[in-house]
Amino acid sequence: MPSNIRRVVTGHDANGHAVVTIDETRELEYGGRAGTARTVAWTTESFPVDNSTDQDTSGRQVGTTLANGTVFRVVDFEPGCAPRVHRTDSIDYAVVISGEIDMELEAGEVAHLKAGDVLVQRGTVHNWVNKGSETCRIAFVLIDARPVTVGGKLLNAQG
Repeated sequence: MPSNIRRVVTGHDANGHAVVTIDETRELEYGGRAGTARTVAWTTESFPVDNSTDQDTSGRQVGTTLANGTVFRVVDFEPGCAPRVHRTDSIDYAVVISGEIDMELEAGEVAHLKAGDVLVQRGTVHNWVNKGSETCRIAFVLIDARPVTVGGKLLNAQG
């Protein structure tokens, strides 16, 4: 499965003019979850973000999220990919680029998403299930957030 994405990153020249600093093709790589491949396009480690350097932060070792930062990741979900029920301490913005996928919530609610759909995931327990016949590609931006508190109960990241 692994396929490529093009990653373009902008920055500034010595005179402060906008320039393209990175223009490359990257291969998505298999991760720890069977039936999925991914690549990190960019990360940040602070708020507000410092756009003054040209350091490529995509190679930073990160888990699902990055404390006090952001992770921009592209993931391919093959049909029948392994389940991963989880919650992150982040707010996640997702855009389905191609294919279709189901987002299952812990109580059984399912949202079927297809290319062009967007999702805002707000610290809920969820799982991605591809029941289709084609790989589904999703771009995620995960932004660090406080753990969810409901009725005085702290709901930490899991899975």
